[in-house]
Amino acid sequence: MTICSTGPLARRLASRRTIPGIRILGTGIGIPERAVTNEELNVPGCDPEWIVQRTGIHSRYHAAPHQSTSDLAFLAAESCLKNAETDVSEIDLIIVGTMTPDHYTPSASCILQARLGATCAAMDLNAACSGFIYGLVTASQFINSGSCRRVLVIGADKMSIVIDPEDPRTWPLFGDGAGAVIVGGAEDQGDDGPGLIAWRLGSEGELGGALVVPACGSRQPATIEGLQNRQHYLKMEGRSVFKWAVRRVPEIVMSLVEDAGIQLKDVDAFLLHQANRRIIDAAAHQMGIDADKVLVNVDRFGNTSAGSIPILMNECLAKGQIRPGMLVMAVGFGAGLTWGGCLLRW
Repeated sequence: MTICSTGPLARRLASRRTIPGIRILGTGIGIPERAVTNEELNVPGCDPEWIVQRTGIHSRYHAAPHQSTSDLAFLAAESCLKNAETDVSEIDLIIVGTMTPDHYTPSASCILQARLGATCAAMDLNAACSGFIYGLVTASQFINSGSCRRVLVIGADKMSIVIDPEDPRTWPLFGDGAGAVIVGGAEDQGDDGPGLIAWRLGSEGELGGALVVPACGSRQPATIEGLQNRQHYLKMEGRSVFKWAVRRVPEIVMSLVEDAGIQLKDVDAFLLHQANRRIIDAAAHQMGIDADKVLVNVDRFGNTSAGSIPILMNECLAKGQIRPGMLVMAVGFGAGLTWGGCLLRW
């Protein structure tokens, strides 16, 4: 399934893929204390330099055993509320994008809502590594419809609990972390004001087997045999996912550029999901994007799934790499397989 693809229907849909008057009021992050270097991973058959060459990752953060996804989300939410100078009572909706909730139920968002002392609705959204983009577009729709004034959107995952420490193909890639934004309306509603200039969401469920956690769901409940066979860990067809991402990311970027009626060179900054440095570099090279515009922190955080883009966004704002008036493109892609992209005027 793809929302807004090609042809006459797609062009009509594209004309409605703009949400003006949307502004990100603040950002925040929740990062575990423990940074784990490649040397510390101690993966058989996977030396530290090989990890760097294949992924560009030097280190990642692992949460403490007692820390859950909602704990990381709480840290991100607190810093975001502070940075946005927003009281929790002003939040009308909480959306947590995650594939690693604390429990089947209650949701991570409800746990977070209670801990923050918020009195609003709360929901989890599982689009894996695309979760933050899905959440951002959903929040913008709520703002645009007049249903909400402030929405707290968080991408958070504790990937270290679903990655097999004995699998050298996946264990070095992922890290834990959360990033948050508060989405609200903007006073400037003009054509040059802030907003979602273009957005697209899509899924390719027929490729879902390329990234799957086989056990501990309703299809294959937890059993002793399943645990012994390590079926509760993420299984990934790395080569297939790599090829898909390198092909799909440029398609998403160029579709958004076309929808917005701009040229690729007009985009000031690209926030691509931090899955693998080779994917990011290959996609950017294929499009001929100026390397200085492609912002990266995968070397220090690894792949934090739904936390990837908001963590990067927070860092880039702090460094002045994102400023008011800039055109910022964010693209997520991952398990499902899902993908999503949006072009923001900051």
